[in-house]
Amino acid sequence: MSDQPPIDDYPSDAGADTAQPSSARLDTALEAIPSGHEHNPDSHKLAIVVPENLSMAALLGAHDTVLRAIERAFPHVDIYVRGNELTAEGSSDELAILEKLINELLHIFHAGRHLDKDAVERSVRMLRENTKERPADVLTTNIISSRGTTIRPKTLGQKRYVDAIDTHTVNFGIGPAGTGKTYLAMAKAVQALQAKQVNRIILTRPAVEAGEKLGFLPGTLTDKIDPYLRPLYDALHDMVDPDSIPRLMATGTIEVAPLAFMRGRTINDAFIILDEAQNTTPEQMKMFLTRLGFGSKIVVTGDITQVDLPGGTQSGLRVVHNILANIEDIHFSYLTAEDVVRHRLVGEIVEAYGRWDATHQQPQTRRHNPHTTTEHPAQEHQ
Repeated sequence: MSDQPPIDDYPSDAGADTAQPSSARLDTALEAIPSGHEHNPDSHKLAIVVPENLSMAALLGAHDTVLRAIERAFPHVDIYVRGNELTAEGSSDELAILEKLINELLHIFHAGRHLDKDAVERSVRMLRENTKERPADVLTTNIISSRGTTIRPKTLGQKRYVDAIDTHTVNFGIGPAGTGKTYLAMAKAVQALQAKQVNRIILTRPAVEAGEKLGFLPGTLTDKIDPYLRPLYDALHDMVDPDSIPRLMATGTIEVAPLAFMRGRTINDAFIILDEAQNTTPEQMKMFLTRLGFGSKIVVTGDITQVDLPGGTQSGLRVVHNILANIEDIHFSYLTAEDVVRHRLVGEIVEAYGRWDATHQQPQTRRHNPHTTTEHPAQEHQ
């Protein structure tokens, strides 16, 4: 691995977070006082005392934005704040969830992450679903930090996807637009390069989509394939110093190429990402997966509802699960509308199209726009 440029040229996430205090320390800082309500026997009272060394104003957000988000998440609970004490009245079940939420928000705050409405909503969702993972563990997992930006999973599905990439050699991230499947995979690739776990990163996409043959497009080969690969370049610029990218590409440390360029190669010590994999045929998918060499890791991403292949052509991403599901060290992560981290309407649009597709025999294909961006919802400015 000595051929790659000095790793100091890449951004490091060392020191991105402050040390997180132990659970015991935070738990003992919370004082819960349930008691029967004299007017309503079903109503209980909860008092939570936040340690004096914490700023209640910072915890509740500018203009009480975090507090307002908590109130919206618990519409049947009356919440009051005075000084460093939060009191609430409501059902015992709701108060139990509220107490857990405040505890999780304290952990997130101590880990150095800015608290906002999104952190509240996602934490509440996980607590209500009673997931085995703690919200604080999900929302404080940093992948890389670059120029004041931290890239991290922001949903439980994203966290499980990132964890699967750590523990499996071949991973499939399948889900709708906005779920961060490609962006998070690229962040993991940069992290692996920083840690010297791999020599290089290879990013690839099918370059023949919607019936467009490269030979009939104007310009040089670079001109022809650049629009298809531009979204990968854009995402890469968020994670690596843009000034270093030309040199890294010149030395082969980072390679961005159409899928056809993978044929006939065995790729060792690399982190390889295939994006837009729904637009591969089964033969192309097999060709790509068999490029895997020693010391390499593969992540395949795509959306099986967005196939651009000519009518009647089978998508390799649609059939690969049935072929490979029982092979050890290959993992499939399925992200859903709940993992969409974009405008609220994007999640609702995805769900609406899913319901529409479920009522039709033939899934509709789309006209390809090569300038479609690689989704990056997992990006956060500190």
